[in-house]
Amino acid sequence: MLQFSFLLLLSLSPVGFESAKVTGPWDVPALQKAKVEPSWAETVNGVKQVYYPGENYKGKPTQIFAYYGKPEGQGPFPAVLLVHGGGGKAFPDWVKHWNKRGYCALAMDLAGNGPNGRLPDGGPGQGDVEKFLDFTADNTKDMWTYHAVAAVLRGHSMIASFPEVDRTKVAVTGISWGGYLTCIIAGLDDRLKAAVPVYGCGYLHENSVWKENRLDKMEVARRENWVRNFDPSSYLSGVTCPIMFINGTNDFAYPLDSYKKCYDLVKEKKTLCIKVRMPHGHIWTFKEVDAFIDCQLKAAKPLAKVDDLKVVDGSAFVKVHHAVPIKKAMLHYATNEGPWQKRVWETIPATISNDVVSAKLPAGKPIVFYISIIDERDYEVSSNHLTVPLPTVK
Repeated sequence: MLQFSFLLLLSLSPVGFESAKVTGPWDVPALQKAKVEPSWAETVNGVKQVYYPGENYKGKPTQIFAYYGKPEGQGPFPAVLLVHGGGGKAFPDWVKHWNKRGYCALAMDLAGNGPNGRLPDGGPGQGDVEKFLDFTADNTKDMWTYHAVAAVLRGHSMIASFPEVDRTKVAVTGISWGGYLTCIIAGLDDRLKAAVPVYGCGYLHENSVWKENRLDKMEVARRENWVRNFDPSSYLSGVTCPIMFINGTNDFAYPLDSYKKCYDLVKEKKTLCIKVRMPHGHIWTFKEVDAFIDCQLKAAKPLAKVDDLKVVDGSAFVKVHHAVPIKKAMLHYATNEGPWQKRVWETIPATISNDVVSAKLPAGKPIVFYISIIDERDYEVSSNHLTVPLPTVK
């Protein structure tokens, strides 16, 4: 009996067998099957305010506030879950952005707030204290990440019940901390048909803006517990839907070394879009995000697929697969070491020949480099990056 109990515990834990889908502290089947009843409030500029039940917080029921909107007509329409980042809120304009594109959209608040501030029955706030709380098995379900992930899964269950929503075509995208959450959610919720984390990733304990002041200061066992339960690196290998990772070369919070380790955990159906010095903010107008979700939910022509970056005789090259002609290709590189946020990136043209993009590595010995391509629709995708010395080929 003791051996059976131990094996059962492993199967439910992020440190369980590789063949078992990691679900962490969430009861994913229950959240997916939950009958989530909306409580409708005002409609402002065509976007509805709605409340729906969340997880209990410190033993008390909670409510989640959100904005919901739909295109004109009866549908059924595809839908998108919109997950805000730190300092953010439920943004009605983000909902309207997707409504104009022919999608139903739900943007939920993940800080226990309503349209006019703190809710009396809201969940935890979204400050660093709530994110990195010293927790044990007794209060795991008081953690901000626990509530935020559950709020998105509950929101998915709710809109999937709406008659105007095509429940077989639902995507999720999140920005910054919302991207971090999207990485976890994509590894948990197999109902999703596409996911786009913007900026956010995992391996926060290895390199991130929170490493030094938060995670390094934890006792080892406590940090390992946090990583096991709440770092996206514990869940990304479970992603089964197509996923696009989009970030900037110099992002202040989520550096490219942690970012690469995260997207490497996803073995298939992934697209990369790394932009030189891409700004960080609650920006939902990156056209590649829209296009990627259109590809998965509306059968639009796909973004190009770029194979892994290779180096032969001092030249970098990638094979490109595309449905739309490629009009431009570039090699991006940095020659200085140190923090990723302070690296200086240069760009030179690359050559396109028979769907192979190549570029001679410049003098000055780049420390890190990657290739990106732009198609005739101006959609950019990129390869993985490589660092010098190059990895050993086995």
